[in-house]
Amino acid sequence: MLTLTDNAQKAVQGFLKQDESLREKVLRVFVEGGGCSGFQYGFTFSDRQDGDQFTSCDGFDVAVDATSLPYLQDSVVDWVEGLQGTGFTVQNPNASGSCGCGKSFSA
Repeated sequence: MLTLTDNAQKAVQGFLKQDESLREKVLRVFVEGGGCSGFQYGFTFSDRQDGDQFTSCDGFDVAVDATSLPYLQDSVVDWVEGLQGTGFTVQNPNASGSCGCGKSFSA
């Protein structure tokens, strides 16, 4: 489905340590309309929902809804810290193009 790098998993584990209320949640990765290229990535902690697909990581699960799954199939989520900011980035083999900041893409 999708993969999280070691850096991304460590970042999520850090969020879970900081906020105990997140421990019963899944990390939801999704796609929504917007951004400068048409679609943008989203990340949030939420409850499990019917129709979700799950990937298990070290100490938490990642959920992708059925609508987002075709856009995210075989993507790799990383956590980066740099001059352009700190946060998740997505290497998406399904994207036909992306913006310079890497936060949005076209399909």
